[in-house]
Amino acid sequence: MIMRSLSIITLVTLTAGLLSATAQADTLRCGSALVSLGDRPFEVERKCGAPVHRDPVGYTLGSYDRREYMIEEWVYGPSNGMLSILRFEGNRLTAIERRRER
Repeated sequence: MIMRSLSIITLVTLTAGLLSATAQADTLRCGSALVSLGDRPFEVERKCGAPVHRDPVGYTLGSYDRREYMIEEWVYGPSNGMLSILRFEGNRLTAIERRRER
């Protein structure tokens, strides 16, 4: 009985840890402001300033209206040895990736 309770507590703790790690990937802290998925480029630039690099990646087709949307990646950092790469598709922030600087 005690072993089963410990297993359940461990499972709940691990699940909570994974959920909080997932939430972290959806936001980026810039000073006291937070940037989140769905933000527009002007909002990100207002909160974080100009990126150190902007890279036009290409174009993608929208899922409903079959329009082309520009894909662009912005690079911020390094901050504590980490680069933050923000991906915009069709003027919306769609991904936040963090990489160690090499």
